[in-house]
Amino acid sequence: MASIVDIHPHIISDDTARYPVAPLGGKRSDWSKERPSTVESLIAAMDQAGVAKAAVVHSSTTYGFDNSYVLDACAAYPDRLVAVGSVDVTLPDAPRTIRACVERGLAGLRMFTGGSTKDFDPGELEDPRAWPAWETCAELNLPMCIQTGPVGLPQVADLARRFPNVKIILDHLGRPDVTDGAPYAKAQTLFDLAPLTNIYMKLTPRIFDDMQKGDANAGTFFPRLIDVFGAQRLAWGSNFPSSKGTLPEILATAEAGLRCLNEDDRAWIFGKTAQQLYPALA
Repeated sequence: MASIVDIHPHIISDDTARYPVAPLGGKRSDWSKERPSTVESLIAAMDQAGVAKAAVVHSSTTYGFDNSYVLDACAAYPDRLVAVGSVDVTLPDAPRTIRACVERGLAGLRMFTGGSTKDFDPGELEDPRAWPAWETCAELNLPMCIQTGPVGLPQVADLARRFPNVKIILDHLGRPDVTDGAPYAKAQTLFDLAPLTNIYMKLTPRIFDDMQKGDANAGTFFPRLIDVFGAQRLAWGSNFPSSKGTLPEILATAEAGLRCLNEDDRAWIFGKTAQQLYPALA
């Protein structure tokens, strides 16, 4: 297999004076306190796992909209890492902030509409004050990751139609309900996104864990996902260290889950799609 690329690890600094904790919404995530990983620890874990490069996702539940650590850390390893940051896209100066971050190496953005520290709010995805920021992403060819669940998929579809030149990446595959098993009717709202070809998906530990629930089965779900979206729109993300386990363990679980796919599809998911989304990782 070609070089493995991870598009969803996180990093947490051990220097709280230089990089103060200021989580989005005022509530810090448990994982960032219990098992933080500095950029140096991430590089060591990548070396141990055989991961060549990574798009490091800013931790909104640690630093809010302050991208200082992810930008500084990725700049220290330009041959291995690129930074995916987060800005308040509803602010009038969001385009200027985005451009300033790009000058410091920003390769992509992320909207955190909910997760471990707050319920999902799909309303954040339909706020017209964010349109100038999205237009800036289109101009600068910056992909936008979106953290939401099934409740936000209609808004994601609307954004994909409104901004067809922005690559949208669904964190955690949009958290579909797969417990009913094949043909996965409960995940139909996810499959309905297939015609919107600027929408991409992250396969993270969450979906591999879900393969053990109800009637879900990796041997039926992942081939269905390939049939609907194609491997060229799917990319692996470790969610390390937010997800429990070492990076080698997380990667091994993903490789086992995708063993049902052919070698070419796995090559796209474990590297080639990521390099299309973030050309600096190629």
